[in-house]
Amino acid sequence: MSHMYNLAIIGAGPAGIATAVESYLQGIRDIVLLEKDQNHNSTIRKYYKENKRVDKDWKGQKVELDGRIYFVDGTKETTLDFFDEILANHSVELKTHTEVQKIEKREESVKEPFFEVFVAGSSIMAKNVVVTIGRMGKPNKPDYKIPTEIKNRVGFTLDGCVGGEKVLVVGGGDSAIEYAVDLSAKNEVCICYRRESFRRANPTNQRDIANAIMHKEVEPILGIDIVSLESEDGRVKVIFNDIEPQTFDRVIYAIGGTTPSVFLASSGIKEEDGKPVHDDNYETNIKNLFVAGDITQESGGSIALGLNHGYAIACYIQKNQN
Repeated sequence: MSHMYNLAIIGAGPAGIATAVESYLQGIRDIVLLEKDQNHNSTIRKYYKENKRVDKDWKGQKVELDGRIYFVDGTKETTLDFFDEILANHSVELKTHTEVQKIEKREESVKEPFFEVFVAGSSIMAKNVVVTIGRMGKPNKPDYKIPTEIKNRVGFTLDGCVGGEKVLVVGGGDSAIEYAVDLSAKNEVCICYRRESFRRANPTNQRDIANAIMHKEVEPILGIDIVSLESEDGRVKVIFNDIEPQTFDRVIYAIGGTTPSVFLASSGIKEEDGKPVHDDNYETNIKNLFVAGDITQESGGSIALGLNHGYAIACYIQKNQN
């Protein structure tokens, strides 16, 4: 605990990287970027299929970029390359495999308040802290229990899919549709969604899933809820509410993610309606403790908004630093 950083950022996704780089460009030094996974942008790496389209205007939401990071439409691969490049070109310290447990503000018996950021076995000190943990860092899980015997056959990404299997994809958003269409090339695929249509998805994915269903490449199970899962000879038996059970080799849930409420609460950050409370500068109820990116948004997902959050926070910190 001998070193004091000017800025510690928790989460190396688009908003976290933008906060770090924009702060560096504002003249702020001694910045550390903390990431619990092995590399930056773990959500994109884990939850985006290969060559997935990445749009600046997510779900058609037009966003004008405010800062100096010029992001354009691309693919999963070009987006990761883009963030690799801007990290390499700016002096930002990236600490991977560093999971933050909680944040505590130290302001008693010290001349200048600071934050102690607790990680496994140690802690980091910083004058300002920005939390940019994405919702998909904590994917939504079903309410019913997943039996231990089949946990290796139930997942939230395409990891472990080998081809030649009967697969059930659960969800009706873009990720669920992309998983189903992608898997249908080498697997027998069903997609289960509790609503009757895929209205949440973008137009391209709505067209793709309609085409896959029309050509019998994907079997739809729409307007149906899953009640429970059971193990049947090592496979996954899915119990539905209104139709007969079916058995699958693998079940993949793509039902979004949630705000990491326990972590926010342990750090003293207030929440309302499932989102952390913050002002126009993304400062929380705790002075010099900020939030940015997906956890500030209704459904998350907009890279451009995350970049703008980072720029706004960098400007505010630079303006108000001693």
